[in-house]
Amino acid sequence: MNLQAVGLPVSLEAALSGALALLLAVWLDRLVGEPPERAHPVVWMGQALRWWGERLAPLSPKAQDWTCFWAAALVWCALAAVVFVIFWGAQWAALQLHWLLAAALLALLLKPLFAWRMLCDEVLAVEAALARSLPEGRARLARLVSRDVAQLDALQVRESAIESLAENLNDSVVAPLFWFALLGLPGAALYRFANTADAMWGYPGMRGGRYWQWAGKWAARADDVLSWLPARLTALLLALAARGLPLHELARQARKTPSPNSGWPMAAMAMALGVRLAKPGVYVLNRKGRNAGPLDTRRAEKLVSMVVMALVPLAAVVHVLVVLVAAA
Repeated sequence: MNLQAVGLPVSLEAALSGALALLLAVWLDRLVGEPPERAHPVVWMGQALRWWGERLAPLSPKAQDWTCFWAAALVWCALAAVVFVIFWGAQWAALQLHWLLAAALLALLLKPLFAWRMLCDEVLAVEAALARSLPEGRARLARLVSRDVAQLDALQVRESAIESLAENLNDSVVAPLFWFALLGLPGAALYRFANTADAMWGYPGMRGGRYWQWAGKWAARADDVLSWLPARLTALLLALAARGLPLHELARQARKTPSPNSGWPMAAMAMALGVRLAKPGVYVLNRKGRNAGPLDTRRAEKLVSMVVMALVPLAAVVHVLVVLVAAA
């Protein structure tokens, strides 16, 4: 039944379509996981960023390369605008349909913009590989992190996997759904573009034979801005899932990492599990915690699932309120 037929406004139809789409997208994620690469919009974003990155980032270090910085910033803005407009258009077209059809189509479009099942599967696969051998654990971890894994021992491999799970809980799940709740499909797509750009361009030095200090600076800062609130929300949700954490200590631990955002979910995870998490030579979180064991990886995955289950209805309600307020 069309809601307009019983006197409800179009804005309520749009709000309900978006909220239902979010619920359906999460269900699709658990049921089927990621779409094929050839049909994955985040893969397309990555391909565009790779093509431009090869033309923007120099092959050798340069001091104060403002020309490179502004060129990369302009390309980032242009690509972000394209992503935003495409997904805005797709959302607009979907909302012209019956509200249930609109919800189904929006769910299909939203699903590739976050990755809950894949994130948990990849981290648990590291633990399974580590149980077989240290080299297998290192090789599996290398699929998740950008750091050099060759010298990591078994404990460090496990710690890195749990850290990646916590950090990517924000980057791959909470933040995209946060921006969907506020700005709809184009908001989630814009965030995923920014996060992908940071992952590919946002390095302070050499990587992949190119110098990213200036070519990636804008991408890194843009991701910091868009992730600022979601990272803290992720930490709060982890604290709730752990039945409470001292927030002043959480904030103190979060500030130990170089990133303004990643420390929040990682510190919350370390405190929730009661374990020590560290990146050799960079930071130690929850220093007095015990060493992480094999069961802690599974406990971390369960905490992540609890966070998502709490986030989804909250995001759906916020989305309905935002759409109704915007239409008022």
